[in-house]
Order: sequence, then C-alpha cells, then structure tokens
Amino acid sequence: MTIDSEPLFKSHLNSLRLLQRGKVRDIYEIDEARLLIVTTDRLSAFDVVLPDPIPGKGAILTALSRFWFERTRCTIGNHLLEDPPESVLADPGERRQAQFRAMVVRRLQPLPIEAVARGYLIGSAWNDYQRTGQVCGIPLPAGLQQADELPEPIFTPATKAPAGAHDQNIDFARAVDLIGRDSAEELRVMTLRIYNDAAVYARARGIIIADTKLELARAGNDDLVLIDEVLTPDSSRFWPADQYRPGVSPPSFDKQFVRDYLESLGWDHAPPGPHLPAKIIEQTAAKYRDAYHRLAGPS
Repeated sequence: MTIDSEPLFKSHLNSLRLLQRGKVRDIYEIDEARLLIVTTDRLSAFDVVLPDPIPGKGAILTALSRFWFERTRCTIGNHLLEDPPESVLADPGERRQAQFRAMVVRRLQPLPIEAVARGYLIGSAWNDYQRTGQVCGIPLPAGLQQADELPEPIFTPATKAPAGAHDQNIDFARAVDLIGRDSAEELRVMTLRIYNDAAVYARARGIIIADTKLELARAGNDDLVLIDEVLTPDSSRFWPADQYRPGVSPPSFDKQFVRDYLESLGWDHAPPGPHLPAKIIEQTAAKYRDAYHRLAGPS
C-alpha cells in the first residue's frame, strides 16, 4: 500500500457536523443513518494524545480494519457501508483529508462494554495474575510466566472509561449485570470465535495476536455487528512469532514500542505528552507498515 498524503493530525471537514474527536478518530454525522469516520495519524500513549503524528498510521489502520471486516463477514456483520467517502464530500480539500483514511459506516449504538479476548498472559492480565492467580475472575494454573500462552483463550470484558481515563477490567458476572446474560454469553462466544480464527490466520503469517479488543453494537434486527476498528496494532498486541519467548515481554508491532521509549524519559503520563524524535516516529511507522503487509499483503 502506497500512501502519498501528508500526515494528518486533525481533520477539518466543515461540510459535516463533527460529533466526536477521539484519541485517533474524528467522527462526523452524514445523516441520521450514516457516519463518516476519519482515522487520523494521531498516536496516544497512556491515554494521552502525543503531539507528533505517525505518517501513514491512519491509512494503515483503515486498510487493515477493512481487510478484517471483509474476512470476518461470514462470521459476523459489521458497520461498514459501500458508499465511498468522496460521495459525501464535495470539497477537494476535504476529500484529500479523507483519502485512504475514511469509512462511511452505519450509525449504531455501541454496547456499553469492551469485548476483549486474550490468548497470552501479558499487560493488565499479567498484573492481575501476579496479584490473584486469576484474570477477570477466571482462575489460571499456578506458575505461569509473563507472556505465556494460556491453556485456552479467555474472554475478559472491560467497562468503557471516559476520555482520559483507563478502561476497567470486569468479571463475567459484571458483564451480565450490564447487558444481560444472553447478550453476555453471545458476546463471549463471538469474541472468542473472531479471535481464534484471526490468531490462526496471523500465526501462519508470522504474527502472534496476544490479545485484542473489539467494539460491537446491535443492528436493527438485534444481530451483533463489529464496529470501530478490528484487529489493528492499536486495538491488539501483535508479536513477531520468530522473536517470541515466554518469561519476557516480546517486541511488538504496536505502540508498546513508543510506550517503552516514553518510560525511558521519566514522563509522569500527564498531558501534554512529550515530542517524539524523528527516529522513533519512523521506526513506529515502519512497525505499522510491517504489520499491515504481513497480514493483508500477498501471501
């Protein structure tokens, strides 16, 4: 995938009403039934948007989400519409901002919880396990190491936090309280099915998907549908399979690379975030490109 456009930190589409400017995505209202999602090149770390964009990041996240939306279509529907973004943007300058990085989608209400699947013991799951021997109330065998593969993937939902705060892991009982038992069971089954299928595909292409976070909604017919982004380096931990070693946090294709650099600065994680050196920006962009080409490029 060749991307010639300049990095986009913030979109300005005056012909549409801006509904939300998130950490990465700018969401615009087209009409009562449709939204335009513009994925910028912003990068957030520790819930702070950093001041420097990562060139090509938004286009790669968009292309990779489109790839997974199509690949999972036989398992679950999604919010992506066939309308090209240029069909809702008449101004040439606005079309340039949206080029490669925008999607026209159905306007749906997201479920109030994040659907997380974990196949490896890392991140907050590793922290929970060290304290309790469990992850989100799920008991695990004793003696596991950091980054160990779990006996089987687990569903670990989380509540959605307001902007600037961290999502909170919850147990399955709390998920049932929030969305009902039938919905929680359906969400668990579907999340693990999507994760398992994607993990097998990615492993054959040299990538371990350690975990992933999915956003889902209910369509008008009450079916679950995927929304937002799917199985990208921003919503998942991608590890190079040939460098994986249990007992240590493996190198990654995601923004953990940037987090590690920021930790070396002694930054207190309070805004504003520090500027990134050109070398870190380029290395981060290269990791995103590599993940895309491995997963969605020619076999």
